[in-house]
Amino acid sequence: MNRAALISPVLLAACATQKPVGEAAFAPEYLGVETRLLEGDLVQFRVAMKGARTGRDVATYAECAAAQYALIRGYGFARHLRTNIDEKGGVWSADAVYTISPSLPRGSKAIDAEVTVADCAENGIPTV
Repeated sequence: MNRAALISPVLLAACATQKPVGEAAFAPEYLGVETRLLEGDLVQFRVAMKGARTGRDVATYAECAAAQYALIRGYGFARHLRTNIDEKGGVWSADAVYTISPSLPRGSKAIDAEVTVADCAENGIPTV
């Protein structure tokens, strides 16, 4: 039996679990959510955080806030309209607008509030 054939998978598995040199662990600091009802079912969320890897992290934080807000208001769904992202001095912020609704809204950017809130909790992302 070829010893290299036995060792290679083990070495590859060990390499796959290693973080690249210099990559820090993801340790975000969530700085809060500001919610503002704009009109009817249109809601604006402003969130801020430190330690985001990319703008996607802060956008996800806003989505978590929108999903929880929909549930608080007795709705089951939200639809993403827009998110503006900014980063200054290590603080990432998002200004997002969603509609909330009791039934599944049209469009590809609809989210199921219960499923999203559960995902957020599982990933340690706070909601409203």
